[in-house]
Amino acid sequence: MNCEQAENKLIDYLNQQLPAAEQDALRAHLAHCPACQEELETMQHMWHTLGSVRVPEPSENVRPAFYSMLASYKEEQAATSKFSLAGLRQWLQTLVLPRPVVQLAYSLCLVGVGLAAGWWLNTRKVTPSPDQQQLASLSKQVEKMQQVMLLTLIENPSATERLRAVSYTKELSSANPRVVEALLSTLNHDENVNVRLATLEALAALAYDPAVRLGLVQALPQQESPLVQSALADVMVQLQDKRSVQPLRRLLAQPDLNEAVKSKIQESLKSLSDGQPSKSSTSTPKTYHETLHHPRPDRAARTIV
Repeated sequence: MNCEQAENKLIDYLNQQLPAAEQDALRAHLAHCPACQEELETMQHMWHTLGSVRVPEPSENVRPAFYSMLASYKEEQAATSKFSLAGLRQWLQTLVLPRPVVQLAYSLCLVGVGLAAGWWLNTRKVTPSPDQQQLASLSKQVEKMQQVMLLTLIENPSATERLRAVSYTKELSSANPRVVEALLSTLNHDENVNVRLATLEALAALAYDPAVRLGLVQALPQQESPLVQSALADVMVQLQDKRSVQPLRRLLAQPDLNEAVKSKIQESLKSLSDGQPSKSSTSTPKTYHETLHHPRPDRAARTIV
């Protein structure tokens, strides 16, 4: 047995799934091959370390959000005709397909809608025709699919996937109450600071909705991160929402409040009292990176990753 053959059998050897003859041959090879011995020790170390990695707990909002989506799905299913576009979309969602296939289909659908929209706008009159109305209906179906993907990915254990879900709000012409509720819940409860900051930026763009403005005001007392507190204070100044004055004052009264945040809130309160945005107030950053703020991993786990 050579080294290449031995390396291909190490995993089965650790799982004790090799036949007796192959186990004996592998042991004989390991007895006089230091390189394969080192590979086996590394694999054993990785095996034991992965076994000790903590499985992430699901969010407390998973169950309510799931049953809410299930109830909405049942209502839509009952109201949708058998051969409608909505019924076809819901049937496609029930298929278990690999993620690359779903992403490819989604991209092709967007490209097709864009090409069709361009062709119809260049060849038809301004007066909406039945075909243009059908195209508008199809565009609404695509937007609804985007909302479904947002609601699905925003509960993903990966912070990168949750950031991708929040980015879908830029492609939506309007957000329904379920999307707004999911974004506000992420702003208040997500464990990753960058996800909360990106969510705040998305909600600020939807602040024309009274429910979003009220949700942002109510989110002030629930923030513990100095970055999120400062960014939310800036948003309140930009919106000039007087309802945020009392929550900001209560936040300012906290004894352990960060000094930079305290200064930011004092400027924000002055701007809200004057009725004009402060010149020193900065807007919420446009981009964030997940690696900027995250707990330091265990040394062994970091080595393996």
